[in-house]
Amino acid sequence: MSLVTIRGQLGSGAPEIGKQIADRLKIEYIDREIIADVAKRLKRSKEGMEDKEMPPGTLLGRIAEALGRGFAMSGGAEGMYAGAYLPTWEIPLSDASYLTGLESVIKKLANTQAMVIRGRGSQFILKDYPGAMHILVVAPLDLRVKRAMKSLKLDEENAKKEIERFDSSRREFTRRYFQAELEDPVYYELVINTEHLSFDDSASIVIGALPFKDKKLGTIRKKQSK
Repeated sequence: MSLVTIRGQLGSGAPEIGKQIADRLKIEYIDREIIADVAKRLKRSKEGMEDKEMPPGTLLGRIAEALGRGFAMSGGAEGMYAGAYLPTWEIPLSDASYLTGLESVIKKLANTQAMVIRGRGSQFILKDYPGAMHILVVAPLDLRVKRAMKSLKLDEENAKKEIERFDSSRREFTRRYFQAELEDPVYYELVINTEHLSFDDSASIVIGALPFKDKKLGTIRKKQSK
């Protein structure tokens, strides 16, 4: 089962690469925005609006199950799972319950089937999963600024501010909840610099490396069966 976590600086190309990997492997891609969409639907259901777009077995259905389909009905439980879908800068750094909910959601999703998970601390939460491939995507700041200006339709000054906000909030989140440095390469199997590699080529590198991870997983399982 292919399980890839991908994390990257704003403007590095991590979302584009993650989606390409998922598309080419015909597996699912999950990020904060997708989880947040399911959370919103669950809240609407709480208000009596029937939602038939999250049937069991589908991607949205499995995310709903991981969040706990009834979490919106149970009051305080909703807060515990908020870390899975809130923007990093909105997660209180003093409340450990957010990490509990986040870990629960990510681990439940990882146990369902092959997928690509972007962000949400998945590289740390799933660090002991022998079959998981953890990817960090980086790029020089000037290139990231140009990409952010184009994708977010910002001028240079505001693009730099957005990059700083994005990067600093995630670094602080990682230090607070995982006692780690976000960009420390020791937490990743591959660190990809997209300055001279296209997103398509970067996705190919990850896909090409996956059989080596699967081979290691097969060896571990063989030893466990003895």
